[in-house]
Amino acid sequence: AAMAEAFAGTWNLVKSEKFDEYMKELGVGLAMRKMGNLAKPTLSITIEGDKVTLKNSSTFKTTEVSFKLGEEFDESTADGRNVKSVVTVEDGKLVHVQKWDGKETSLVREVEGNNLTLTLTLGNVVCTRHYEKVQ
Repeated sequence: AAMAEAFAGTWNLVKSEKFDEYMKELGVGLAMRKMGNLAKPTLSITIEGDKVTLKNSSTFKTTEVSFKLGEEFDESTADGRNVKSVVTVEDGKLVHVQKWDGKETSLVREVEGNNLTLTLTLGNVVCTRHYEKVQ
């Protein structure tokens, strides 16, 4: 879990690229995409031993999920998908894979100093979201 320690803390979204395309690819409707694009979420990551808790808070919606690294768990996403997820640490990156209805998307988080980059990949769509550490 030592590798995951760098991710602990509170992070604010500062910049986002291709999030609308990503949501569209997920099948998210227009109204929800509009809210999703406007939301400036705060990501809070807590690590206790091998247990990780990810909390996404925005004025639009708050989701929280806890899991053990490398163990599959059930997750309900902000856009209403029920997925099977696994989160692992690979090359210092936090790799979160969600599977549902024969589809798969990856959410890869990388930390460099006070910056966290989230790369969302679904098919040919790659979305990048940049966060800055609050504390």
